[in-house]
Amino acid sequence: MEEVPHDCPGTGSVQAGRGAACQGCPNQRLCASGVGAAPDPAIEKIKEKMKTVKHKILVVSGKGGVGKSTFSAHLAHALAEDENTQVALLDIDICGPSIPKMMGLEGEQVHQSGSGWSPVFPEDNLGVISVGFLLSSPDDAVIWRGPKKNGMIKQFLRDVDWGEVDYLIVDTPPGTSDEHLSAVQYLAAAHIDGAVVITTPQEVSLQDVRKEINFCHKVKVPIIGVVENMSGFICPQCKKESQIFPPTTGGAEVMCQDLKIPLLGKVPLDPHIGKSCDEGRSFLIEAPDSPATLAYRSIIQRIREFCSLHQPKEENLISS
Repeated sequence: MEEVPHDCPGTGSVQAGRGAACQGCPNQRLCASGVGAAPDPAIEKIKEKMKTVKHKILVVSGKGGVGKSTFSAHLAHALAEDENTQVALLDIDICGPSIPKMMGLEGEQVHQSGSGWSPVFPEDNLGVISVGFLLSSPDDAVIWRGPKKNGMIKQFLRDVDWGEVDYLIVDTPPGTSDEHLSAVQYLAAAHIDGAVVITTPQEVSLQDVRKEINFCHKVKVPIIGVVENMSGFICPQCKKESQIFPPTTGGAEVMCQDLKIPLLGKVPLDPHIGKSCDEGRSFLIEAPDSPATLAYRSIIQRIREFCSLHQPKEENLISS
């Protein structure tokens, strides 16, 4: 697979397609033509649309299977427990949309109105949008290249009638590729509060999570903090804790110390988390006394505090 040059000047640079780092890049001719430098007119439309959204949070991780969608779903559930708080959950995992299942919304469809697409509402103050609502079957494969994924994310941000929203949570796929670049590019002018980075304790996860943190730094997305999922297992009978995924290099705690970023908390394994997600229910309500629920609530309170301290301000558009 052909890689983007490490020192890529970016499509907006005068050196685009002409610099030494551009030699051999498959996009060299396109960048040199200047076509890629033209601003997307959708950016201004999205900026206007997002004026009614107070806080925008990305949930990210370089690694798959670490619990991003699970965390996104429970963050949305927890914030929406306050009836005066309007919450929106946007699933941009185009190829693996699991939010409809986790929110108990399988089989639902997005409807068109005069003001745009209407989100699906599992609760009066919680709206959800996912490509899963556009599929005829949850088993359908989405086989799209980058430009079509980009177009779908643009449409979600530009055409959905979000209304007045306090928190927009964006659930992303693994990696640092098309979906992440699109979300950052389109939301940059409208201000992104920050990213919550999800990991598990073992080094094989942390390796990819470090790449995601590096990505956030490069595109100037603030890091709210790191959540360590599957952080030990507390036996419901004897209350003894076991390490299912041993933190062989110190886990998220040591990584956060090394990278000087906040560790929001550690969520222990609980079999009821998976069961609640499969049934489309809030684990926080189903198991209010679980150590995992207490960890979730502490983490979510820290996210609330971060957002309240970082009010929107005008941001320079990030080119991608």
